[in-house]
Amino acid sequence: MTDSFAVNRANWDERAVVHAKSEYYGFEKFRTDPVYLSDVVRFDLPRLGDVTGLRGVHLQCHLGTDTLSLSRLGAKMSGLDLSPRSLAEARNLAQSVGADIDYHEANTCDAVDVFGENRFDLVYTGVGALCWLPKIDRWAGIVARLLKPGGRLFVREGHPMLWTLDDEAERGWPKYAYFEHEEPLVFAEETTYVETDGPIVNSTTHSWNHSLGEIITALLGHGLTLTAFTEHDTVPWNALPNEMEPAGGGEWRLRDNPERIAASYTLQAVKPS
Repeated sequence: MTDSFAVNRANWDERAVVHAKSEYYGFEKFRTDPVYLSDVVRFDLPRLGDVTGLRGVHLQCHLGTDTLSLSRLGAKMSGLDLSPRSLAEARNLAQSVGADIDYHEANTCDAVDVFGENRFDLVYTGVGALCWLPKIDRWAGIVARLLKPGGRLFVREGHPMLWTLDDEAERGWPKYAYFEHEEPLVFAEETTYVETDGPIVNSTTHSWNHSLGEIITALLGHGLTLTAFTEHDTVPWNALPNEMEPAGGGEWRLRDNPERIAASYTLQAVKPS
């Protein structure tokens, strides 16, 4: 049986080097501006609220730009990712700006083994993360175990309806599963969402979709209480190149009739005290 996590690790290790050099992730902006925040976290601010003093963990943190942004907002952050190359870039960035962030290499499925239970006031998951996990119920159980009583989950993610659309078609139309599926979707793409000088060699990825109902039901099933849910007509990458245009702040939305789809969502839940 193919190890999907190993396949994805190889892909993200290769992407990390390219991503760290790109303007998209803004490493130089972080280094030259001590109050600079990632576009993703800046978008989150109205819903995120004050995180000063919170003990937080960013699951699937990639290069750590959102992790660093949360640290700059006053949270005491840890980051976790399965890609060692991504974490090397994240550590270098944090060290270069004097940020105290501890990064750990592990699969999200093993996060409780790394950190223990009832550790965090905030579990943060950013855009483009949940699609790399095969079982959303397992993820929800891990989140519940990581959170302290009274702790909060904050997720902003690409909308599962968006994930069903064919991004190569002239007009996006549902092509892929909306509901969770056993076998991964297998793609081989020699490019990534930033400009590259050459093709990605480890181009194969394995991914899964999870419906909104499945995500929310999983969290409720593990004892969390849903406290906020908002759908957005924008997403922070050009998800449908033939149909989207820049919307400002690093966001993209449909060029025509953007009310046709929800492109992303923000979900918050708490672990009862």
